[in-house]
Parts: sequence; structure tokens; C-alpha cells
Amino acid sequence: MEALASDEGETELSADTILELLANRRRRYLLYALRGQDGPIELSTIAEQVAGWEHDVPPDEVAKNEYKSVYVSSVQCHVPKLADAGVVDHDEENHTVVLSDNFEQLEPYLRVVVKDEPENSTLHAALEAESEEGLLGQIRENVARLKH
Repeated sequence: MEALASDEGETELSADTILELLANRRRRYLLYALRGQDGPIELSTIAEQVAGWEHDVPPDEVAKNEYKSVYVSSVQCHVPKLADAGVVDHDEENHTVVLSDNFEQLEPYLRVVVKDEPENSTLHAALEAESEEGLLGQIRENVARLKH
């Protein structure tokens, strides 16, 4: 994965990197789960939430094999890829993850791709519940502005 350095010394993600990171639904779900978190969150908790969204059930109803699939792929593939791009910080010793500075570069694109998720899903309900002006509310507002 390639990242470009800007003049200010910050890491700027290339378009190819952004598209690669967001191409995988499970990675997008990991990012949705991390949005709005104040601090590091245990990877097991995130995996449970992601598995729930993937199977459209509450996290406490996720089957053990479904949870395990999400957890293992997150540890072995998705979190390292996000960490390499500077989008998350992963503490391997404590098994926690938190968003880092480069996430801001992905967020506008996450707002676009969420429109492809089923509107009656548990993911949509969770994103709406984040705040009064949650991600989906902001998308609707932007769409309404474009129509006028």
C-alpha cells in the first residue's frame, strides 16, 4: 500500500490506498464501529459488533463461529492494513484499536459508501443512533441541499 508525504510532513493517503482500504466491507464496518469512540476499544468488542452488522443481528446474538471469523480476519488482515496506512493505532499487547489521524481522510468516502447498505439493517440503526446529526442524517442533509 502506498502513502504520499505532503509538504507539512503529514502522511497523505493516495486515492489508490483509500479505495483499497474501503473496498472491503468488513474493514468499513470496523471503521464504523470505531467512529465516535473516545479511546481505545478492545478488538473482541469491535469484532462482536461487526459480526452482528454482517448478520443483521444484535451483537449478543452472534454465533461463535461468525464472531471468530470476524475476529481472526481483523487481527490477521484488516487491522494491520488499516494500521499500516495510519488510519488506526493497534496495541497488539492489549488487543485494542483506536482511530488515528489519517482516518479523517477516509471519513468523507465512508459517508458515500454507507448508502449501499440496506436501510433497514442494524448497521443503519446504529449509525443513526450515534447522534442527533449522525452519519446518515448528514448524508440526507447533503442530498437535500444538492436537490435545491
